[in-house]
Amino acid sequence: EYFSKRIAKNIINDPSSKRIDNIVQLATIIRNSMPKVNYKIDPATKTFQAIRMFLNDEISELEKGLMAAEKVLKPKGVLAVVTFHSKEDRIVKKFFLKCSGNISTSRHLPSLPHKNQTFKIITKRPILPSQSEIDLNKRSRSAKLRIATKTISSSLYGDVA
Repeated sequence: EYFSKRIAKNIINDPSSKRIDNIVQLATIIRNSMPKVNYKIDPATKTFQAIRMFLNDEISELEKGLMAAEKVLKPKGVLAVVTFHSKEDRIVKKFFLKCSGNISTSRHLPSLPHKNQTFKIITKRPILPSQSEIDLNKRSRSAKLRIATKTISSSLYGDVA
């Protein structure tokens, strides 16, 4: 969240926030911390998302899930991952690139495939929802789907805790 410091300061210093009793009160403090601009979505949404991600340890769980999927998926099995924000999508993209052997040391040098290529990427770019799908389900607007196929049975990540 770009305004995270200002939001945190206002939560601590706001006279009405000595005791925050409900979500509406917290959302009001967050909204009042942001510049008055017409936002596409509620300005408090991003902050609540960050809180949820932190409390549920979602990034770590995603990484563990990807490594576990790589370990248990049989050859020719398909791994499809739907992400809803850029941080998740970046993790999935890098995981697929690493497992497919497409990560190079420099963006200016060609990537050399390694011998333990465990996935073949099916979707070079993420699949995005169509406008008709977004019209039916507004929550799908930020979804991105990435798909890869398992190529060999051994995994790069070995045992997953």
